Amino acid sequence: MLNFAVIGTGWITASFVTSAHATNKWQLRAVYSRKEDTARDFAAKFTADAAIHTTLESLTADQSIAAVYVASPNSLHFAHAKKLLEARKHVIVEKPATSTSSELDTLFQTAHAHGVFLLEAFRHLHEVNFKVLKAALGRLGPVYGASLNYAAYSSRYDNVLRGETPNVFSLDYSGGALADLGVYPIAAAVALFGAPKAQQYFPVMIRTGADGGGVVVLQYEGFAVSANASKIYTSTAPSEVYGEKGTLVIPSITDIASVRFLDARKKGESEELGKEKESLNLKEEADEFARIIEEKDGKMAEELEKLSRAVLAVTEDLRRANELKFKVEKEG
Repeated sequence: MLNFAVIGTGWITASFVTSAHATNKWQLRAVYSRKEDTARDFAAKFTADAAIHTTLESLTADQSIAAVYVASPNSLHFAHAKKLLEARKHVIVEKPATSTSSELDTLFQTAHAHGVFLLEAFRHLHEVNFKVLKAALGRLGPVYGASLNYAAYSSRYDNVLRGETPNVFSLDYSGGALADLGVYPIAAAVALFGAPKAQQYFPVMIRTGADGGGVVVLQYEGFAVSANASKIYTSTAPSEVYGEKGTLVIPSITDIASVRFLDARKKGESEELGKEKESLNLKEEADEFARIIEEKDGKMAEELEKLSRAVLAVTEDLRRANELKFKVEKEG
């Protein structure tokens, strides 16, 4: 059993704790928040004996904790993760792991130097049906293209329309649609096809100075992948991968309920390849991360590190090409 702590008390953290406990490999032992009452209220939902930390120094000194799940605002990921890694604690950090490639380099170097793992939480890549999708690529023959989408209206955009600037729409907090949701289809593309040769982003800019949504085009050898990512509008379009012999269709890029193969020569017919979807959408991720830590699977951790680096290299290039500069970059 891995004793773990959390930084961040929002819905994604609650979902991770619930999913982690369901694997029977994790046990929540500590909660960090600058406000003691907030930490206590969160901990009470899951356990009666979790330690409460209101300073990062107290958390890093807690010898009972083997790993920490970090879901603080994007701009704080680097500082939080670095201190934890230096304290020889494994770190699972919500996507995007860091604001810049330079920060990510530092974190991985720190993890390697202290003999611990840094794992970025791209939950959808660990889903059983994403693995089915990837395994089925060979049925397509030559790949001709793909459309990978994640566009969902955020209730936080209502705040923007009222003149406010929520963290997720603030460049000061390393927010914006590309960083928050665009990483899902981009990470999927990298996992399926590798790092692209080139990329372009056509953002919809909003009042806060951040990108509210837009279309990404990733260029590969002989084909391209388009990604529609947004927090200011919703798309119900499925995601698809097109090939000479057929098309693979999934209803969404995360929480994948089915994987259908459409044979190019059998119009109107489809074959279901998918397996039953896990009801807890972070359980497969939590299970895999526990396995990597317990088995000291450096090979898999290295593969995930390469993927994290490749995804951030893409989003960083796209942001800078569109003058979407985070506060941490301006200060640096």
